[in-house]
Amino acid sequence: MPTPAPAPVPTTARTTEHAAERATHRTTARAAVRRPRRVAVAGAALADCGRVDEATPYALHAQAARRALADSGLDRSLIDGLASAGLGTLAPVEVAEYLGLRPRWVDSTAVGGATWEVMAGHAADAIAAGHANAVLLVYGSTARADIRARRRTANLSFGGRGPLQFEVPYGHTLIAKYAMAARRHLHTYGTTLEELAEVAVQARANAALNPEAMFRDPITVDDVLSGPMIADPFTKLHCCIRSDGGCAVLLVAEEYVQDCRTAPVWVLGTGGHVSHTTMSEWEDFTVSPAAVSGRLAFERAGVRPADIDVAEVYDAFTYMTLVTLEDLGFCPKGEGGAYLREKGRVPVNTDGGGLSACHPGMRGLFLLVEAVRQLRGEAPGLQVRRPDGSLPELAVASGTGGWFCSSGTVVLGRG
Repeated sequence: MPTPAPAPVPTTARTTEHAAERATHRTTARAAVRRPRRVAVAGAALADCGRVDEATPYALHAQAARRALADSGLDRSLIDGLASAGLGTLAPVEVAEYLGLRPRWVDSTAVGGATWEVMAGHAADAIAAGHANAVLLVYGSTARADIRARRRTANLSFGGRGPLQFEVPYGHTLIAKYAMAARRHLHTYGTTLEELAEVAVQARANAALNPEAMFRDPITVDDVLSGPMIADPFTKLHCCIRSDGGCAVLLVAEEYVQDCRTAPVWVLGTGGHVSHTTMSEWEDFTVSPAAVSGRLAFERAGVRPADIDVAEVYDAFTYMTLVTLEDLGFCPKGEGGAYLREKGRVPVNTDGGGLSACHPGMRGLFLLVEAVRQLRGEAPGLQVRRPDGSLPELAVASGTGGWFCSSGTVVLGRG
């Protein structure tokens, strides 16, 4: 006996409405999956910097975090992510506990001075994907005070374990690695000692305008060249200062921007790259990993180096500024020295940089703070303006870790 056909389901206006609602829901859900959330810097602030003899690193973390949160105007309960490195046995767990936070997303990536740009990229990706809503990046260090109080000694190297055991016994200190790379650039491209010295002079000129900078007295090229030799070709003023200090940056998802106290600064693109740890594995001493991290950040942001209004780059030594600008694409390889003398070039390290403003161990997060201040028009010293007098629209922050071992680059924008 043949099986009877199922009775047709009656079509009504209500069932048609339900079907339409389901289709709309599926379309909306797919769109939500396809479109990542935009990410903005909601708060950025410094802790006390320079000579801070009485604070602990934890206290500087807390001070910077409170100030960044106050800058944002948001409630601390919104913070569900924390990025921290360089402090505590269980970083960033100990910092989270000290700050009274219980984050569900954490990052303790440690790649030296590039750490904070790399972390910013991780945090932006996490927020865009919905894994976190607000991520606090925070740092604090009493590097200067600890040496002054004899709680530690200066770090000439990063230790002698692992691959470094093959270099450390021969006196190849951290600064010697940078000096060797600088000598290669001088030899290959004809870069001069005067051009390297000019980097320090310009950093000090910017610091002179910044009331928060640690060293503000003007210096000349002759002052740099005639200073005590540290590691050929670097004299003392070719090298970063040692300070105390801290800072924090709060990244949030786009839906929270309307509740912020200040206008948002958007994370447009990020990139990271690691190169080497032993000098024998560095293919070209004149090329830094910023050549890769910068290209990735600019491509993802959809902008070019020529579009950038202000650049904040890591400058533990004068050579770093020159080679990083080359590798980010602001000028051809080998022309960094000449580029830094050009009128109309991109303003660099507007707060005075690690050479004059502050350098408490790892400076990468300070680059982001200064870039945000510039885009908001809140720089305490030199405030960059476009030719028409308007505030800068685009900024890049590029951090370097180790001895050009790692790089992280972040492109930020107001629009």
